[in-house]
Amino acid sequence: MFRWPCLALLSATAIPPRLCAQTAAAGIAPPRKQVVATRVPGDAVRVDGRLDDAVWAEARWIRDFVQKMPHEGAPPTDSMRIAILYDDGALYVGARMYSRDPSKIQAPLARRDDTSQIEHLWVSFDTYHDRRTAYSFGVTASGVRMDFYHPQDNEYNVDGGFNPVWEAKAIIDSLGWTAEMRIPFSQLRFNDRAVQVWGFNADHWIPSRNEDVFWIPVPTNRTGWSSWMGDLVGIQGLKPSRRLELLPYTAGTSTLTGARDPKNPFDDGKNLGARAGADLKMGLGPNLTLDGAVNPDFGQVEADPAVVNLSAFEVFFDEKRPFFTEGRQLLRGNGPSYFYSRRIGAPPRGAVSGDFVDYPHNSTILGAAKVTGRLASGVSLGVLTAVTGRESARTVGYDTVSGVGTFGRVEVAPVSGYGVARVQQEFGTNASVVGVTLTGVHRDVAPGTALAALYDREALAGGADWILRWNRGTYELQGWLGFSHLRGDSAAINRVQRSAVHFFQRPDADYLTYDPTRTTFTGTVGTLQFNKNGGRHWLYGLGAGWESPGFDPNDAGRLSNADGRFEYTSLRYRETQPGKVFQNYGVGLYTNAEWDFGGDRQFLVAELAGDVTLRNFWTINTYVDVLPRSFDHSATRGGPTVATPRTWDAVARLGNSFGAKTSWNARIYYGRDELGGETYRLSGGLSIRPGARWQLSLTPNYLRSINPRQYVATFGNGGLATYGGRYVFAFVDQSTFLTQLRLNYTLRPDLTLDVYAEPFAASGRYFGLGELAASRTLDLKLYGTGGTSLSRDGAGNYTVIDGSDTLQIANPDFNVLSFRSNVVIRWEWRPGSTLYLVWSQNRFNADTRGQLVRPGNLWDSVRATGDNFLAVKISYWIPVN
Repeated sequence: MFRWPCLALLSATAIPPRLCAQTAAAGIAPPRKQVVATRVPGDAVRVDGRLDDAVWAEARWIRDFVQKMPHEGAPPTDSMRIAILYDDGALYVGARMYSRDPSKIQAPLARRDDTSQIEHLWVSFDTYHDRRTAYSFGVTASGVRMDFYHPQDNEYNVDGGFNPVWEAKAIIDSLGWTAEMRIPFSQLRFNDRAVQVWGFNADHWIPSRNEDVFWIPVPTNRTGWSSWMGDLVGIQGLKPSRRLELLPYTAGTSTLTGARDPKNPFDDGKNLGARAGADLKMGLGPNLTLDGAVNPDFGQVEADPAVVNLSAFEVFFDEKRPFFTEGRQLLRGNGPSYFYSRRIGAPPRGAVSGDFVDYPHNSTILGAAKVTGRLASGVSLGVLTAVTGRESARTVGYDTVSGVGTFGRVEVAPVSGYGVARVQQEFGTNASVVGVTLTGVHRDVAPGTALAALYDREALAGGADWILRWNRGTYELQGWLGFSHLRGDSAAINRVQRSAVHFFQRPDADYLTYDPTRTTFTGTVGTLQFNKNGGRHWLYGLGAGWESPGFDPNDAGRLSNADGRFEYTSLRYRETQPGKVFQNYGVGLYTNAEWDFGGDRQFLVAELAGDVTLRNFWTINTYVDVLPRSFDHSATRGGPTVATPRTWDAVARLGNSFGAKTSWNARIYYGRDELGGETYRLSGGLSIRPGARWQLSLTPNYLRSINPRQYVATFGNGGLATYGGRYVFAFVDQSTFLTQLRLNYTLRPDLTLDVYAEPFAASGRYFGLGELAASRTLDLKLYGTGGTSLSRDGAGNYTVIDGSDTLQIANPDFNVLSFRSNVVIRWEWRPGSTLYLVWSQNRFNADTRGQLVRPGNLWDSVRATGDNFLAVKISYWIPVN
């Protein structure tokens, strides 16, 4: 039940005391609190943060706020008040936060949305009054804005891609601080009704004393957000606007090549370029919004982190492009990843050869559009379409005698169309939902061409999902059923069958049908889960599901490995009420296991985990995992199944208070297996503010691991025990050292300098080479024993002689250096209009020494040869009324 004092509730809503006592005794939530918005003439509010406009004296102020932390249900240490005004065009929020000692207010400047260590206020509006979704807007005591969207009824599930155009100011004075916000109705979506009733809540975060103050706090032993809100009333007579906004841009770029070959005709060392495009946002009535982009540019987006991938599986990176991050929750279901937006504009796949090649880094997005929103009936809608252009690589080959160059152009990616659609219906008082998602990809590839062997011609995937909720989300029954279907040339479908997602060619997989002539490929997926998410102490969950061997959503979505039947269980005990030593704590037991469709267990993990928050808000987290022997049908990269060793690992993490001016955490990982494999990782984070405008954060990470079964290569002429193949494995002693560094300087809230840098060094030394002795075992036939010989030349290449067979293995050892950085000056020179100055570096070096990395290698990465990218981009926001 709600935990605010009944007295405050009486003063806010004039509820009879007897009714309040009766509802509390019965365990029923009291009637919802209300805040009343007052209509004012246009231009009556000047947004400067001072609250000195005369209309604020006419406002209806609310003052009944309570703590959620550190003392749940207690009055705040310092009082506060909030009022809401509106006119024909916008909603205004005014707030006064009192402080007994304003000198202790943490109010450094920061970039937009980076506010965790700064005292701030945020307000949240359930504009559809559906008790499920909400728009949130906030401002710090130093005037930095924050905004996000709640796609579900969960306080902590937020979509940071929501970036509306609005205003906010804040002023610190002798009493504390004040704030004003102006939120245009054009930036919100709501039902077309004469009288509006919205959900409302507010949160004041005071990091100096770890105090979180809400108008209506969601109890710590429950989940939710919008369903716990009070009501915002008094708004009426709004006229839905057309909400048409244009955002044209122009950009100029230059790529300065670090190791330019003067013979390369495609690289003049400067590589100047220019482009232009536009984004469009248009309201389709009050509920839906159309977003469009023509020739979008993402030059200001931060680079992906470096990684050394020794597995057979694809590495997935986060989406950072603004067009695809905003509103993405409305395109996602509650099940499989049918949609992975980085498929749109991905690097081409076509193979090209030549003395010099000008190969496109990405497929050009010619245009994209999406429609998102929510109807009055409770239906949420998300539709996205995009088209990428035909890409070609330019080549040149020089005659070895005459030196004359022959230029050519090779198509490396076809014109491709992408479509994603999701419809979701909410029903019932507990906001249960059922939804359907469908994705489709069509590529213009002619049968029999080289690209037709690399790209599926058509791909469909999708399915239905549901979440049935009871007792305000305390209990949930959720699940999904889905499918995928691919169509293309036999060569393309054969490539899919043989990929790491499936490995249909495995010789011992008698439950699979590998057919290199097939032109279609179909699979299914399904899951059913039951979870208890709320309650004083005990939480639990269990679930089971499958991904059939042929399930593959990867043309528009993402999946690492299909062919599995899985189950999980969880049991957790927690204490959310503060004690003498702990603010809260919890301990849990979790299991997770998967079997392939042939019945072989791929893994089983049992985990014991605990977490503690001390009274000073330091946190301690730890867990121990135990994994018994299992099997791995992917380790041989298309060969027979092998066994995996018994393994255990443990992790401990310590961190200080979340809102501290200087925050830090440290983490230790250690694990071993029965074959002598060993892994330890030291990592952590540090964030400091050396001045009111500066923030520096570091996340160092050191990894040292010995993997006793690293795949190396496959050869023929093996024995019957391995189905005629030789599957070579080795120990690999791997080390990785990296640090992600971020430096932010805020001249003012709309003018920032952001620096991101990642020096990276990694190494791998292989030893103990041998081949799999028999399928379904851990045993290796070590080279150099049992009648075999093993030699290595000066370049590190191996030669293995086994009877009449000679195997040549190229030197697998490696040392890799990488340095990636972005320096971005961002100036919002008028509301919604932005100027970007960008400098990016990409430095790289690799060799085959196999020497362990040291901290000094991070500096070596900065000195490696690489390219510099310079860009200037300016956009202009044009609201069309």
